[in-house]
Amino acid sequence: MRDKYKYIGPVYDFLSNLYSGKSIHRCKTAMLDVETIQPGTRVLFAGVGHGRDAIRAAELGAEVTVVDLSATMLRKFAEAQQKEAPGLNIKTIHSDIMKIDETGQYDMVVANFFLNVFDEDMMVTVLEHLISLARDDGRVVVGDFSYPTGNPLARLFKKLYWYGAVFTFWLLANNAFHKIYNYPEHMQRLGLKITDKKHFKLLNMNCYWSILGQKQA
Repeated sequence: MRDKYKYIGPVYDFLSNLYSGKSIHRCKTAMLDVETIQPGTRVLFAGVGHGRDAIRAAELGAEVTVVDLSATMLRKFAEAQQKEAPGLNIKTIHSDIMKIDETGQYDMVVANFFLNVFDEDMMVTVLEHLISLARDDGRVVVGDFSYPTGNPLARLFKKLYWYGAVFTFWLLANNAFHKIYNYPEHMQRLGLKITDKKHFKLLNMNCYWSILGQKQA
């Protein structure tokens, strides 16, 4: 399996913090708390990256599975876990998320800054697959760049801010180059009920959001 993150993966967290302050980290962990995670909650993280959100879920008592196609990202996740929470038991799978065939097996499926690597048609296909992995009444979380809103100047800033990021990952990891996706719209169209949204600011503008959807029985 070709590792697109061989070069950018080791500095992924550094770049995230440089680009957003701590907003991306706060966005990733926004929906992981005692109201959504109890001991034994089964949680799947798709495209886990360095995975501090997965560590957070495991610390709350969740049974955590992480999936990533990048060996580099999984190595960085293992290093983070060893450093921050060596006693936690987290299942790690080195695979394409589309090959995970565990329909209805998870209480929560998390896709933080993962769906944006795909073009829109593939993103919808992947999102639909992630939803299928959640049980009836299960939760699906998407954290990412927020859809541009506000006055024209704010919308322009958010678009330019996004295109700076997507260009970098297109150039260095061959990710898709595309507009900002309206995730709640896609989630609702695929049958999820949006139960919460949390926004995270940069320069006093909402640049990131975490969206919590619930699968209908």
